[in-house]
Amino acid sequence: MNAARCIRSSAVLQVRDVVRSAEFYRDVLGFEIAGIWGEPPCFAIVGRDTVTIMLDQSRDQSVPLNQYWAAYVYIDDADALYGELKGKGADLPRAPEETFYGIREFDVRDLDGHIIAFGQDLEPSPEGPGL
Repeated sequence: MNAARCIRSSAVLQVRDVVRSAEFYRDVLGFEIAGIWGEPPCFAIVGRDTVTIMLDQSRDQSVPLNQYWAAYVYIDDADALYGELKGKGADLPRAPEETFYGIREFDVRDLDGHIIAFGQDLEPSPEGPGL
């Protein structure tokens, strides 16, 4: 009997305004809006390539922030994506830099203050980036 495999994960971020956040992820970060649900809207999924992020409407308008990163997205070209997002006016608190752990990464701050890291694994293993 084979063990079940984990095949994908998705960050879930609490946001103050699901529609506004979904539009930000689309217009500034280049994600597509996969869907917005609820009346009034209370949940959305956005995606870019094989990455998805779920946006969950905060019930009390407060948004818990992580110690630093809310999500980490592996990419294949940090400098190209940084240039794309900079051209769209993204809040970029950290420019691309090479880290001691072999990643070229930068950070983006979304409308609710969540920091999303985008990192290019400079020496990816055969199993994929970050492994």
